[in-house]
Amino acid sequence: MCGIAGIAFKPGARLAADRLATLVAALAHRGPDGSGQHVSARAALVQTRLAIIDLATGDQPLFGAGAALIGNGEIYNNPELRRDLASCAFRTGSDCEPPLYLARAAADFMGQLRGMYAIAIDDAEESVVKLLRDPFGIKPLYLAPGPLGVAFASEPQALIAAGLAARSVDAAKLHELIQLQFTTGATTAFTGIERVAPGAMLTLRDGAVIARADHDPIEPGTAPQGEDAALAALDRVMAETVELHQRSDVPYGLFLSGGIDSAAILALMARLDTGRVQAFTAGFDHGSVADERDAAAASAGAVGARHERIEITEAMMWRHLPEIISAMDDPVADYAIIPTWFLARHARGSVKVVLSGEGGDEIFAGYGRYRAAARAWPFARRMRRHGAFDGLDVLRDAGTAWRSGIDRAHDHAAGSALARAQREDIAEWLPNDLLIKLDRCLMAHGVEGRTPFLDREVARFAFALPDGLRAQRGFGKFLLRRWLERYLPQARPFARKQGFDVPVAGWIAGQGARLGALVARSPMVGQLTQPGRVIDLFARAADPRAGVACWRLLFLALWYRRHGLGLPCDGNVFDVLAER
Repeated sequence: MCGIAGIAFKPGARLAADRLATLVAALAHRGPDGSGQHVSARAALVQTRLAIIDLATGDQPLFGAGAALIGNGEIYNNPELRRDLASCAFRTGSDCEPPLYLARAAADFMGQLRGMYAIAIDDAEESVVKLLRDPFGIKPLYLAPGPLGVAFASEPQALIAAGLAARSVDAAKLHELIQLQFTTGATTAFTGIERVAPGAMLTLRDGAVIARADHDPIEPGTAPQGEDAALAALDRVMAETVELHQRSDVPYGLFLSGGIDSAAILALMARLDTGRVQAFTAGFDHGSVADERDAAAASAGAVGARHERIEITEAMMWRHLPEIISAMDDPVADYAIIPTWFLARHARGSVKVVLSGEGGDEIFAGYGRYRAAARAWPFARRMRRHGAFDGLDVLRDAGTAWRSGIDRAHDHAAGSALARAQREDIAEWLPNDLLIKLDRCLMAHGVEGRTPFLDREVARFAFALPDGLRAQRGFGKFLLRRWLERYLPQARPFARKQGFDVPVAGWIAGQGARLGALVARSPMVGQLTQPGRVIDLFARAADPRAGVACWRLLFLALWYRRHGLGLPCDGNVFDVLAER
């Protein structure tokens, strides 16, 4: 896990050394263990390193096969790839070195990689620069075309800091953000900065993209015959992915909730580990939401895991929220950023890698909206996300243009009604909300996040299952629940899911009058809303719908101050919002 950045030059262009240094400084939190750079006539590359694999010789850039490489992420099948490339003269033990040789051997080499990655390769022999991002979009990568060529980085804020992109926000994308919670597609909230799509490999020459290949994260698989065979196959594929995701030269642990996804990972870690699993769970000081700590403790106790529980208080939230949102340069107004950030801050004291259950719902069909979409006619309901401000009469623009991105994902999805609903989320919700949240909150503390469910073999297996083994008897993730019932019944896999929640509405309601006036002063909030209605909205924040909308506007006000205006966000929420 690292930070990468650079530029693929137009002919004759160069990037000054001080701007390269600015890129390194802007990404230092992602890689506190060192940095490196490489400059050629084609490109300038920089990397900041979080050392996880090959601590001694794995510094980047890596060189071989007439090319230089920088990478962010992990290639989990590194040992197997090295065996297949036995004739290559490897210089390090780095998991990112095999892609140097695979890129030379096969044009579509991404299909051989199992891992999470954003990689840049400066290929001297072919006179091109290649940029690639893993098929699920676990690791981020952004582009900014400009007068010097095409710049790229792990985070938009690094491109802005180095003067490779302007600090110019797109109000339409921020409208989408507060309605939807995240932004869709290639365009970001910053004008001129784009996301590299999950699974894309771009080839650049003379500072322009000349070719693109796309790798689907879900490849055809063979369905097992019957539930018993499916359970055995699930056990094999999940044990394999967890074993791969535990490959590390540094200590690792698990974010453990009260749900079945992280409980399944816990059961397998306990089976595969020689030592005790280290697990971390968050809870809250507000009784308005379900507390998962006791359920997580029951699972942890059943396997003998070391279990650390933290409590997140209202005072902690007010004190640190500006800092948390400062990490979310590609904005995600998901209130789960709060526990994720605090868990990472706590976990870094004892581990450097954390496994997480992200992706379990999307891969094994856990959400109720999937089951609703899969009902037989005339009872099926199209999976349709509603806007947080629909019917509240707060926004200046009450139109539905903000829906275009998510509707496009729906229209492009293929398969059964259930599979289409899953694919829609895998295309947008997963990479542009859940995985950005995980990446930024963990990287803010120099912790690597790993997602065993987001593995090509797990996806191949899950999408080959008949719909009835994914969703049955009113339960999503049916087969996964049956597996957990066998191997960790203490997790109560068929108990009705309470849903993970954060008490932001209750916290905001207690400060509604004070907060409403401060949030309404934000220039971007004023541009998108009717400010007088904002104050009224905060006065009734105890109502669940109003509370969610208030949270989105609070996020927007803090985000715009830090990332739209480039102003500091030092201090607590109230002090930051009161500053002129």
